[in-house]
Amino acid sequence: MEATVLMGLLQPAPETYELFDDVMLLSEGYMVYQGPRGKVLEFFESLGFKLPPRKGVADFLQEVTSKKDQAQYWADPSKPYVFIPVSEMAIAFKNSRFGKSLESTLTAPYDKSQSHPSALSRTKYAASRWELLNSCFAREKLLMTRQSFLYIFRTFQVAFVAFVTSTIFLRTKLHPVDEINGNLYLSCLFFGVVHMMFNGFSELSLLIFRLPVFYKQRDNLFHPAWIWSIVSWSIRVPYSAIEAVVWSSVLYYTVGFALPAGRFFRFTFTQFVLHQMAISLF
Repeated sequence: MEATVLMGLLQPAPETYELFDDVMLLSEGYMVYQGPRGKVLEFFESLGFKLPPRKGVADFLQEVTSKKDQAQYWADPSKPYVFIPVSEMAIAFKNSRFGKSLESTLTAPYDKSQSHPSALSRTKYAASRWELLNSCFAREKLLMTRQSFLYIFRTFQVAFVAFVTSTIFLRTKLHPVDEINGNLYLSCLFFGVVHMMFNGFSELSLLIFRLPVFYKQRDNLFHPAWIWSIVSWSIRVPYSAIEAVVWSSVLYYTVGFALPAGRFFRFTFTQFVLHQMAISLF
C-alpha cells in the first residue's frame, strides 16, 4: 500500500517472517542487526553461528543472543565456543558492511521535498473542531443510552420524592395569607432547592470513573478539553429540564404555591438551574 510499517513481533511464524523486507534485532538495549531480511543469516555466520535445519529464522534470532541457548548454534570448528555477549555483537554489526551501509544511509541528509504531503501532521488534532464536536457528542449520547436505567430510575425517584413532599405540605392545611404558615412554604421551597441540587451529585461517581480515560485522550490529543466539557454539560441539559418539570408538576400546585402560570415556569426554571449548577461544579 506504498507505506512503511514498523512492527514488533515475538516468535512470528515462518510464513509471517517471510513477508517482511527488513529486520531489526534488538537485545538488551543494543542494535544487533538492522538490514535486509535475507542477509541476517549471513551476518551471524560471520560471527560463527549457523541456522540448523528445520529451525525457524525468527526463533534462531531470538535465541542466538541468549547466554543459555547460544552454544547450540556455534558452527565454527576452527576454534572453541566462547559466549559472545550482545554488546560485542552490536560492535561487530557496526564494523560489518551491513552496519556501515546503514550508517552511510543515515548520515546522508534526506531531501524533504520528496516527502509525501501527508507524511507529517501539520495540525494539533487529526480532525476539525466540528468533527471532534460531533464525535464527542455521539459518544456521550451512547454512554447515556447505556446508562438509561440510571436516568429512568432517577426520574421516578424525583417523582416519588415530590409526591411524598406534597403530602407533607398539602395545600388543604396551608393558607398563603398566614405568616405562620408562610414558614411552611419556605420550608418546602428550601427542601426543593436542596433536593434538586444534590440530586445531580449522582453524576459524580460516573465522572470520576471516566476521568482516567478523559486524561488519556486529552494528553494524546484525541480532542481538546473544552469540547469534551461543553458536550458533557450540554447533553445533560434536556434531562435536567425533564427532572425539573417532573418535580414541579407533581409538587407545585399540590402544595399550593402561586397559581399564575408565570410563577410555575419561574419555579421550574429555578429547579433546572440548580440541577445544572450541581453538574457544572464537577
